[in-house]
Amino acid sequence: MPTTSNPTEPSPPATFRSGFACLVGRPNAGKSTLTNALVGTKVAITSGRPQTTRHAIRGIVHRADAQLVLVDTPGLHRPRTLLGQRLNDVVRATLSEVDVVGFCMPADEPLGRGDRFIAEELSRLPKRTPVVAILTKTDKVTDPDRVGARLLEVSALGTFAEIVPVSAVRTFQVDVLADVLVGRLPAGPALYPGGELTDEPEQVMVAELIREAALEGVRDELPHSLAVVVEEMVPREGRPKQRPLLDVRVNVFVERPSQKAIVIGAGGSRLKAVGTQARTQIEALLGTPVYLDLHVKVAKDWQRDPRQLRRLGF
Repeated sequence: MPTTSNPTEPSPPATFRSGFACLVGRPNAGKSTLTNALVGTKVAITSGRPQTTRHAIRGIVHRADAQLVLVDTPGLHRPRTLLGQRLNDVVRATLSEVDVVGFCMPADEPLGRGDRFIAEELSRLPKRTPVVAILTKTDKVTDPDRVGARLLEVSALGTFAEIVPVSAVRTFQVDVLADVLVGRLPAGPALYPGGELTDEPEQVMVAELIREAALEGVRDELPHSLAVVVEEMVPREGRPKQRPLLDVRVNVFVERPSQKAIVIGAGGSRLKAVGTQARTQIEALLGTPVYLDLHVKVAKDWQRDPRQLRRLGF
């Protein structure tokens, strides 16, 4: 549950607004990159692979006049597995609880069945919930006429409160989008203490950083089959206070032995590279040296097994 601001902090202005905005879109529409750009730091993992985000991740934008809580969701899609159904359930549950919805559509791809599927879902929302259409990845389109044509396509897709083209990579109109979303929030006090950028538990953030590192450069078949569970995070006993070390024990689950071989790599080379990349980011996140102990295990067809999905946190 969100906490109220510390009473010793400066009082917000009389017109202060606060609330939740949900970013939705088909897989790989740029939602996580946009979330990070709006927050100003990394709170959601990103990847060129679809369905990188697996649960609703909150990033908190602090402003003098508002506090905007962004909820980055998994890509809404027609599911093929039980995992896919549960990811869609996460999105629908989030949509029912927010003050404004941002519908992300990439500028470098034509509108497709996935976008129309989502537009139809959003049309069922209560009229009190405004939907802002967001044309993402405009940096990938060099022809302004093409961007204009895409904006016309978006406007014909549904009834939107506003349509905003952005580039998270170049921060083009990210501040404009923040103003648009904040303008749709109700008046109210801050929901989180100043300086807090996410309400994700540390173990979840650590698992996400490891999964992001493991997803880099892998074959198409692997991303959906990869799950990461942090089993233990404990300070190393006997270490002097000035030289602490955190032991982090992690299991990386895949569905088949062939996928395990991909993650580990020849002679363990790939798993070592994953650990090195993830450890650097984990240490930056936690502010302490880390010993990362990674193990790769096979959980056969876990995406379709209700019991295994529960064990892996879905």
